Amino acid sequence: MANLSYFLSAVGQYTYLQHALLAGILVGIICGVVGCFIILRGMALMGDAISHAVLPGVVVAYMLGASYFIGALITGVLTALAIGYISQNSRIKEDSSIGIMFTAAFALGVVLITLNRGTGVDLWHILFGNVLAVSRADLWLTVIIGLVVLGGIALFYRPLLLSTFDPTMAKALGYPTKLIHYLLMFSLALVTVAALKSVGIILVVAMLITPGSTAYLLTDRLPVMLVLSAVFGVISAVVGVYYSFIYDVATGASIVLVASILFGLAFCFSPKQGLLMRRYRRWKVKKQNMATQL
Repeated sequence: MANLSYFLSAVGQYTYLQHALLAGILVGIICGVVGCFIILRGMALMGDAISHAVLPGVVVAYMLGASYFIGALITGVLTALAIGYISQNSRIKEDSSIGIMFTAAFALGVVLITLNRGTGVDLWHILFGNVLAVSRADLWLTVIIGLVVLGGIALFYRPLLLSTFDPTMAKALGYPTKLIHYLLMFSLALVTVAALKSVGIILVVAMLITPGSTAYLLTDRLPVMLVLSAVFGVISAVVGVYYSFIYDVATGASIVLVASILFGLAFCFSPKQGLLMRRYRRWKVKKQNMATQL
């Protein structure tokens, strides 16, 4: 309780901590909602690819004194287009194309960082985030990205829903499924930029996948899954920032660890999909069968 009181007092006193909490909450909501569609469409590896592929764009933007938003967005979109082009114009399948492109882009970013050590480019903060250093401008950028992404999902909810669960029917109804796919890729790039300061390039994929996966174990309905995923993202952010502040550990990693713990609890104790609950139901059925035989 003493630690919690100290944390709440610090939140009321320090602007940087207020920014960190708000940024973490926004990122948790955005990643949670977008992550549900990534999971259901089997695109987890694509999320990993785009989150890593923005590194060279971020580094170049820092070196030129430009907005990292523009650099990350350009390289993220170019990588998504390159993956599609390679898989459609060669014998290489999409998963192999993803592996080739995102490792190439990530390696290029690391090389650019090592070649420009004197420019102030901080590899640690780019890779693992530094939510305690979120500025007011970063916060507003995250708000704008959140409004654009969530507004787009609300606007195109029905086409997204149908193309996710029944692509054939979506095509038959005239929905542009390829365009929807690339718009989702664009949203992924935006989400990666939004989460850059909070959890960094490497850990953003965890915030995209883990809260959504946790929600997926708890419900079979997409609207409920979207809400639960956003809630788990927010809980992960708030609790992660709390432990990061109290124990002086890496914030991005703390947020991801909390999200992973929530997933572990759902994996074990989910009423329908939980490991322990399934074993309990099997034991109960076995016991009933034995009683019937007697």
